[in-house]
Amino acid sequence: MNLEQALYKYVLRLGDDSLILGQRLAELCGHGPILEEDIALTNISLDLIGQATLFLEYAGALGGENKTNDDLAFLRLEKEYVNVLLVEQPNGHFGDTIMRQFLFDAFRKPLLEKLQNSSDEKLASIAEKALKETKYHLKHSSEWVIRLGDGTEESHAKIQESLNTLYRYTHELFYTDEVDLMLNKNNIIPNLESIKSQWENTIKEVLEMANLSLPDNNWKFEGGRQGRHSEHMGYLLADLQYMQRTYPNMEW
Repeated sequence: MNLEQALYKYVLRLGDDSLILGQRLAELCGHGPILEEDIALTNISLDLIGQATLFLEYAGALGGENKTNDDLAFLRLEKEYVNVLLVEQPNGHFGDTIMRQFLFDAFRKPLLEKLQNSSDEKLASIAEKALKETKYHLKHSSEWVIRLGDGTEESHAKIQESLNTLYRYTHELFYTDEVDLMLNKNNIIPNLESIKSQWENTIKEVLEMANLSLPDNNWKFEGGRQGRHSEHMGYLLADLQYMQRTYPNMEW
């Protein structure tokens, strides 16, 4: 594996994380608990899909197969997607949606901050643009976690249950293999251990304000980065890919 191949695999991961979480949030359009939140979640979905477009466009250029971002988004098999398992989890109730978003945002913000300094100018440019949006995403999800956790007895119980369920997927956010090691050695991406401490501090700070507790189990679910997905992924892709599969080569 050469450096360009490693960069292709890494950028694809970033694109898939944004694409799949963006698709999940898009499912909520028209179903938010209040009108303002419906609009907010839809806008975050659009931000993520916009980020996915940039990452997948760059991946297509790196892959050497003349694939467009649409090809990569809509025409791969399930096992070819390399997003983390966290982002493909169902929306569930509102607490599930918010907690999933918060756990991801708390990771994505410091990662993008570091990627702004990447020796790869294209990746740094995309990170700079995406960071502006992600700062808002984290602010939004953090405030809702605090509001629900420090709210009524019912809202507290539900968001705590969401944390208990989803926290086991966060270990995979820091998955590292030869791709990461090669790119880090060439100053293209940061060491994820440096991101982890920032992520943990953010999680701790917000959960304290929300009166929530980390689960005491040590479950660590992973597999998405290797193309092994949960039972939810196939259903998500059936919706995501429907138009392109039904009308091949269509363009907006």
